[in-house]
Amino acid sequence: MDALVTQTVQTPSPPRILGERPVKITARDVNIYYGDKHAIKNLSIDIPDRAVSAFIGPSGCGKSTFLRAINRMNDTIPSCRVTGDIVVDGQDIYDRDLDVVQLRARIGMVFQKPNPFPKSIYENVAYGPKIHGLTTSRAELDEVVEKSLRKAGLWEEVKDRLQASGTGLSGGQQQRLCIARAIAVNPEVILMDEPCSALDPIATAKIEELIDELRQNYCIVIVTHSMQQAARVSQLTAFFHLGILVEVGDTDEVFTAPRDKRTQDYITGRFG
Repeated sequence: MDALVTQTVQTPSPPRILGERPVKITARDVNIYYGDKHAIKNLSIDIPDRAVSAFIGPSGCGKSTFLRAINRMNDTIPSCRVTGDIVVDGQDIYDRDLDVVQLRARIGMVFQKPNPFPKSIYENVAYGPKIHGLTTSRAELDEVVEKSLRKAGLWEEVKDRLQASGTGLSGGQQQRLCIARAIAVNPEVILMDEPCSALDPIATAKIEELIDELRQNYCIVIVTHSMQQAARVSQLTAFFHLGILVEVGDTDEVFTAPRDKRTQDYITGRFG
């Protein structure tokens, strides 16, 4: 069975599923190893711009591993090795001459657990633009902070307490603050690793609403254990199992007419 799957996923040019949307990220024959463990096997995928792509699959199937490879977060793990090609807008992100700091400004990340800096709400958002030299005056910085908080749907809730600590916000507000912090450096891609798993249903609904708004301007890739969430927020869904990208396609099609039996078994709760 594995030999058959490998043959399927190694197609030189996976279909551009979403028609008119340009492809933002292209991965070809990507393999990721942690020491001797082969975590991602021969993965090829096209990820569209201005859309939400959801990675689903059981725990330990490789979806977060691949997500972190897209902005080279795996570089921080000494035993990790990546082969194959991951290209963003035609640029190989594993090129030796690439500035990884600049790459991570272009490709922001929001983690499972909200992780605001132990600084004020204002400083959380202003930090990135300051270190990347994106503003030349306090007025410009104020404008970036307000704009980012507005985009994250948080401005009205915090505008009168910008100097209060970011860690004093509720869990859902902290996660939106982290999204504002990611947006502030003008990224092109936003990666989200289980962004709602630590949140209550009301906060989750706000984040999902925000994701739907942000996709008008960004390429968003989300890892989620919630198939309902994937169905609600994404336009493209990729199903991972045992380090293999089993199936990728239009979200409605993946959930209503999956092509692979393993996808169907996972979606209907037979395993996972």
